[in-house]
Amino acid sequence: MVSMGRRHYIDRDEEARIPVEQIPDEESDATDPAAAGPTSFTVAPEHGGWRLDRTVAANLPSISRSRIQSWIEQGAARINSQPARTRDRVRAGDRIEIELQPSLEELAFKAEPIELPIVYEDDMLLVLDKPAGLVVHPGAGNWSGTLLNGLLAHQPSLSTVPRAGIVHRLDAGTSGLMVVAKTLFAQLDLVRQLQQRSVLREYWAVVTGVAPSSGTIEAALSRDPRNRFRFHVSARADARFARTRFRRIAVSQASASGAGAALSWLACRLDTGRTHQIRVHLESIGHPLLGDPLYARRRPLLAGIALGLQRQALHACRLSLMHPTRLRKMSWFRPPPQDLRTLMQALGFDPDHAVDVFDPDPAP
Repeated sequence: MVSMGRRHYIDRDEEARIPVEQIPDEESDATDPAAAGPTSFTVAPEHGGWRLDRTVAANLPSISRSRIQSWIEQGAARINSQPARTRDRVRAGDRIEIELQPSLEELAFKAEPIELPIVYEDDMLLVLDKPAGLVVHPGAGNWSGTLLNGLLAHQPSLSTVPRAGIVHRLDAGTSGLMVVAKTLFAQLDLVRQLQQRSVLREYWAVVTGVAPSSGTIEAALSRDPRNRFRFHVSARADARFARTRFRRIAVSQASASGAGAALSWLACRLDTGRTHQIRVHLESIGHPLLGDPLYARRRPLLAGIALGLQRQALHACRLSLMHPTRLRKMSWFRPPPQDLRTLMQALGFDPDHAVDVFDPDPAP
């Protein structure tokens, strides 16, 4: 392994024995929907003299103080049956009533008819070819029109499965294959497979420059303190281990189609599944994804067809996993959608057929 400061790049694949990390749920301040509604409590002696918002937070530790303050400002709290303000002081023995409000995320968990490009479906799982531009999960700025909303419309019973069965995600601007669990049993099994790295997830990427013929990038990632929308390679204590393997399939020289720069077609496989992992890792070795709005800011001068792509050139082309109940390996391949296919064909690449550049994975 060659150390590059905070970046770690391996020139060839090595079988590293690194403990598999569990895939934790993302932090959420959502209240259990069943808990939404009125609640009350009596102020304890040790809380006498405290501000109302601080007192409520002490009695509802699973809810953030900022969210409680918002509720109080909306008139959701009373002290001894009287309207109350956030900064009001309470006394021991006061009776506090507060109306718990559902989070925006909970309100967003509703069925919306959305066309889903389903590749495979049975009673346990669903595999789809997500189009670029479709957000997977409701969040800030995208509280409706997401894949989750479409899944709830397609299969109402998914409302009983956490996150409507979603076990992994793709960035909004990334297209390609995703698997969704249709039962809690299937979801637990697929999460276990992800933890054990037995789910094969292969991506095709078009990057700037002539990338190495193969390699493994091991570099921990954390959120960029200068831009909360970005992640970066980091040596901070809270940075999370991440590893990406890649193989170069082909190179298009600068003269091809007037693109203005040499471009490489890579196949990438994930050993971990961090947010923006492939995008950050490839940028960290000087080969950002073509068209990436966050990580290709220092890209070379491009021209012609290379300027036409309106999103990062990344597509999840291959997915392979063990069926939760049939206990047999299942695999799928889907070529890129038309925008990326047009670009790749103009560069002289053949994106319509699967390409095997990795050694076969051992049988599970």
